[in-house]
Amino acid sequence: MPGSRKKSRRVKRPGGRDARLALRAAGVRGKAVQPGMPGGVYKPLSDRDIQRIYDTALDILENIGIAEPIPEILHYALPGGCTLGDDGRLRFPRALVEDLIDVSAKEYFAYAPDPVHDCEISGERVYFSTSGESVSILEYEERSFRPTRLTDLYDAARLADTLEHIHMFGQPFIAAEYSQDVYVHDMNIAYAELAGTSKPFALGIAEADHIEPIIALFDIYLGEEGAFLKRPFCTFGGCPIVSPLRFGKDNAEVLVKIAELGLTGDVAVAPQAGATSPAALAGTLAQTFAETLACMAVMNLVKPGSTINFGMWPFISDLRTGAFSGGSGEEALVMAACAQLCNHFGFITSMASGMTDSKIMDAQAGYESAITSTALALAGCNLVAAYPGIVGSLLGQSFEGMVIDNDMLGNVQRLLRGIEVTEETLSYEVIEDTVFGTGHYLNHAQTLDLMQKEYLYPDVADRRTPGEWEVTGKEDICELAHEKVKKILSGHYPEYISPDADKRIRENFPIRLAPRDMCAGNGRWH
Repeated sequence: MPGSRKKSRRVKRPGGRDARLALRAAGVRGKAVQPGMPGGVYKPLSDRDIQRIYDTALDILENIGIAEPIPEILHYALPGGCTLGDDGRLRFPRALVEDLIDVSAKEYFAYAPDPVHDCEISGERVYFSTSGESVSILEYEERSFRPTRLTDLYDAARLADTLEHIHMFGQPFIAAEYSQDVYVHDMNIAYAELAGTSKPFALGIAEADHIEPIIALFDIYLGEEGAFLKRPFCTFGGCPIVSPLRFGKDNAEVLVKIAELGLTGDVAVAPQAGATSPAALAGTLAQTFAETLACMAVMNLVKPGSTINFGMWPFISDLRTGAFSGGSGEEALVMAACAQLCNHFGFITSMASGMTDSKIMDAQAGYESAITSTALALAGCNLVAAYPGIVGSLLGQSFEGMVIDNDMLGNVQRLLRGIEVTEETLSYEVIEDTVFGTGHYLNHAQTLDLMQKEYLYPDVADRRTPGEWEVTGKEDICELAHEKVKKILSGHYPEYISPDADKRIRENFPIRLAPRDMCAGNGRWH
C-alpha cells in the first residue's frame, strides 16, 4: 500500500466548470494579496554597514551641519540644543539627534476619505502609491508629450481610485496651466484629488500659508470645522533640503508648519549620486541619511513625538553624462538599502521606485519599474512611491502605464505574501486522492477553493494562447491598457463631494475644475 501516512480515502467531491461557477457565485473567494503585507527579507547592508553609515551621518550633522536655516527653524532649534556657527550652518549635536530619534513617532494610521481604505503604517508593512509631480503627459495615440493640466490630475485620481494595487494617491504631476499662481494651483490640486479618489492622498505644497486654507476646504467637505485635524486623510510635504546639506526655504517653512499643526510630515530628500551627493553609494547613503535626519529633528524640536514619513530618496546619475537614471540596478540597490537602514532605527520608511528612463511603456520601462519596485518592497519599505506610469526619467506620465504597473505591483505583493507551509497546504491527502482518482487536480475541491485565495490574476497582462491572440486583434499590452483606461475614465465619475459642500467650496475658494469636466460626456475619454 502506498506510503506510511495512508488514511481512509475520502469521497470525491463533484468538480468541473459548474462547480467552479457555483463556488464563485456563492462568494467563495478571498484575496491573493492585500495592502500592508510585510517585507523586510532583502537586506543589502550588514549590521556593521548600518552602524558605519549611521555614525557618519551623525558626524555630518554635528560637524558640518545644514546651511541656510530659516528663522522658523532657528526659533525651535537653538533653544532645543542646536548651534549656529559663524558660517551660518546649523549643527545638531549627536546626543540631541539620538534623543529625537527616540521620541519620533514610529507608526500611525494613514486615514482615507473612505475609512475602508485606511492604512496602518507600522513595522515593515508595505503600501504602494503614485507620486512624481511630472510636468508632461504621454499621449498614447500620438506618442508625444504635452504639458499636464488640472483635468489630468483629476483623471489620474479617479483612475487610481479603481486600481486595486495602488493603495494611496500621491500627486503624480502638477497642473501646469496654474503654475504661475501657486495659491490657485495648490487649492485646485487639493480639490481635484479629493474629488477623484477615496484613498489616502498626498499633496506637494508650494507655500506654508496654503496649508490652513486647504484644511478649511477639507473641513467644508467633512461638514465640521476642525474635523480634518481629528482624522487627516491627506499628507502635505515637499523637499525641505537642497542637497548637499542646505535647507530649501519654502519647503522648510512647510515642514515647520506641518509640525506645528501636529500633522504627518511627508518629506523627500533626493540628492543625485555623483552630482549633489558622492558618487560612492555608501557616501550618498550617509549624506542622505543626515539630511533626512535633519528634517526629523526639526519636526521633533517643534513638537516632540511628531510623525514623519522618512523620505530618504537618493537618486542615481549616469556618470557618463550626469543625467538622472531612475531605472538602474544601482537605484534599486540604494533604495532598498535606505529601507533597511531606516527600518533598523524604527523610522516610518518612504522611498521611491518604479522610475524608468524609457520614454514610452515598453520592455525597458517594464523591467526598470519592476526591479526597483520589487527590491524596495522586499526590503520592507512602508510607503513605496512606486511612480506607476512614470516615464522619461520622471518628466512624463502615462495613464496606460498606471494600469500596466498596477498589474506589476500586484505581482510584487504576491512575492511579499510568500508561501504558507502548513499541514493542509502540504496537500498529502489531496495528492493521494488525485493519484488514485481522476489523475488531475483541475476539479479538486482544494483547487476550486484556492482559485482566488492563492492565485492573483492580471487585469491587462495577456494570457491568451498565440492562436487566440491572432484571431482577437493581436493587441500588445499597451493597447489593452489603453482600452482599459478609456473604459474606466469614460464611466468612473465618483461623487465624493456632496452638492452642498461643493457649492460652499466653490464659493470660498478659486476652484477651476469645472463641473462639466467632472461628468460623462465631457469629450475627453469617449
